[in-house]
Amino acid sequence: MGVKTRLSPANWAWDKLSEWDLSPRLWNTIRETWYLGFTSFGGPPVHFKIFHDKYVTKLHWIDEEVYQELFSVCQAFSGPGSTKMLYCINLIHDGFLPAVLGFLIWSLPAALGMFGLAIGISNVGETLPRPVYALLSGLNAATVGIIALAAVQLAQKAITDKLTRLLVFLGAAAGLLYNALWYFPVLMLIAGIISVIHDFRWLHGPVKWVAALPRKAMGRKKEREPEPEASPSQGDEVELQQPAPSSRAASTKSARQRLPTPSTANQDGNNEEADDDDNVRTVPPSHDLHQQTTPDTPTTTTQTWKTGLLIILLFLASFVAVMVTRGVIPSNPLLYRLFSNLYLAGTIIFGGGPVVIPLLREYVVAEGWVSPRDFLIGLALIQGFPGPNFNFAVYLGALTAAGRGYSPALGAVLGYVGIYVPGLVTVHGTVGVWGAIRGWRWVRSALRGVNAAAVGLIYTAVYRLWQIGWIDEAFERGTSLADDPWWVVVTASSYVGGCWFGVSPPVACVLGAALGLVRYGVVG
Repeated sequence: MGVKTRLSPANWAWDKLSEWDLSPRLWNTIRETWYLGFTSFGGPPVHFKIFHDKYVTKLHWIDEEVYQELFSVCQAFSGPGSTKMLYCINLIHDGFLPAVLGFLIWSLPAALGMFGLAIGISNVGETLPRPVYALLSGLNAATVGIIALAAVQLAQKAITDKLTRLLVFLGAAAGLLYNALWYFPVLMLIAGIISVIHDFRWLHGPVKWVAALPRKAMGRKKEREPEPEASPSQGDEVELQQPAPSSRAASTKSARQRLPTPSTANQDGNNEEADDDDNVRTVPPSHDLHQQTTPDTPTTTTQTWKTGLLIILLFLASFVAVMVTRGVIPSNPLLYRLFSNLYLAGTIIFGGGPVVIPLLREYVVAEGWVSPRDFLIGLALIQGFPGPNFNFAVYLGALTAAGRGYSPALGAVLGYVGIYVPGLVTVHGTVGVWGAIRGWRWVRSALRGVNAAAVGLIYTAVYRLWQIGWIDEAFERGTSLADDPWWVVVTASSYVGGCWFGVSPPVACVLGAALGLVRYGVVG
């Protein structure tokens, strides 16, 4: 008689993992991601280029079309843009658990580095040695050049016709002129609407009618003028110059046939749409966002749009609970207020790293938890750290906790969870919804505009860091790099080195720091 054995929870979990055959996918994620958290310098714009070169050009995990769609989705919704991009790529290719593992491998190295930096800063005096200020300024100047180059290269990908060229410019110009929490998502929404209106030619008829009004007025004026008497030969010439009605109709018909339709609005052919009688684009099975397969494991997991919508609704419920608790109970502990502030920031940050810096300043420095000097030192150093800029929240959380007698490690963990979880949860749900709507014509058209505006907003990061990049004893809050030609040369060298000579972002950052020390040695 056989004996029936009962599996322990650990053995049961291991059997389930074996059934899912996760080991090849987990190892695949580790093999392709382990070094990115140590070598991806330059912030989100550079990260996007690194991901494109690796996962589109080299590994072919996704194609250019899917990459551009993911870029638009990650930029159009809240949270860390480049981190969400890497999460989505791993999610599509290998599944949920490998995507989580890839996120941890990507974000933890710099997070640990920023935690160590916070411990060090919390134990220094009021001022730093001048060589340290020079080194930080050199890092900032080199980072500006790296981000500027990445913005130009991403713009070259996003610009496919005159409309997207205009939207990139207007997005950059509008982002430079004003800055608010609601402003960036509204700009991207407007750009998407403009793209839909343009591609579906909703305003072409009215615009042409208005443009034709002066010609019609001139025609009526000529009809009222008396015709001069002319000889029969002259009359024959006038008659020969007037095309026959049938000829005019044929030419009009031919001109209409030559007018671009939404499927030909993109002059480079990257915006091909379905025919007028077919409003649904067929998505190849290999690029279906619901299918998560790898060559090693044929297992397929499916996330429906209903599951994605449920995830988003559950997150919104948690967000409301956290915010209501924060507002109703006035005597919340400091660490809870820190977590709720960063949770709020992670939820409403649109535009990624360039936006998170001023927002975190309002939610941490304005509360009196971190001094302006310590904030600016961290801002300078995060530019020289690899990985996501959202790790700045780890630095601020550790400083806040250390300054109030709490464990810095606890503050760092609260900052890490609060800033990252909202964006990752919402993008995971969005991928499920996105898989159901990405074939719709108007969605693809709107993405074209959102993508262009998002790339334009990257130029705001160049401008804002440029304005506060130079740090010294006299201006610990930072001043413009343009105030000293040396920093202008460092920025230009970083840009030219990456553009013309293939200098990698890590090398450019090291050279920038070294040039900052050279300036201190010469000028003092």
